[in-house]
Amino acid sequence: MSIILAPSLLAADFANLQKDIQLVNESHADWFHIDIMDGVFVPNISFGFPVLESIQKYAQKPLDVHLMIIQPERYFETFKKYGAHILTIHYEACTHLHRNIQQIKQLGMKAGVAINPHTPVNLIEDIAHEIDLLLIMSVNPGYGGQSFIKHSYKKIEQAHQLKTKYNYNFIIEVDGGVNATNASQLVQAGANALVAGSFVFHSDNPADTINKLKEV
Repeated sequence: MSIILAPSLLAADFANLQKDIQLVNESHADWFHIDIMDGVFVPNISFGFPVLESIQKYAQKPLDVHLMIIQPERYFETFKKYGAHILTIHYEACTHLHRNIQQIKQLGMKAGVAINPHTPVNLIEDIAHEIDLLLIMSVNPGYGGQSFIKHSYKKIEQAHQLKTKYNYNFIIEVDGGVNATNASQLVQAGANALVAGSFVFHSDNPADTINKLKEV
């Protein structure tokens, strides 16, 4: 099975966002990865709903929306309205994580849970059977272009072991510092999906870079 590749629009050219969206549409990428930041949970602010609405208008592939915000349940219905296919919330941001997962699914979206670099994989064991995607952050969330945290390989392996042990079907997605050098090792460790932002959009030929990542 081919790896799922989700270019992160956080690294796209905001002055020519439609052009970069079309680039992804025409490429072999599978999803659009969209980071939503509130300046509270993480020290940065990114897309708001008007931008997401514009992305939805032109995107021809599923929207993989990653919420780096506190109290994300306030906005689940709005993200559904603006085209989120997969909605990922942070373990660290949710007091009632199981309830939030159920709310996302009841709205007809796939439910993902993200964990920060300091959060052990075993903390999601009790809700792993409920999720569609586990997002392992391999950098500290908030900014693009950071260096990959090598301990993430071990966490991916642990997630894969958990998935295999109980025959769960969740996708293991990795976000942060993904490039052609480490992509193969990430897949070998158990990753099913890779998020790549700066490595794709800051390359000389983003379409070729996407193809190289898809070939791992």
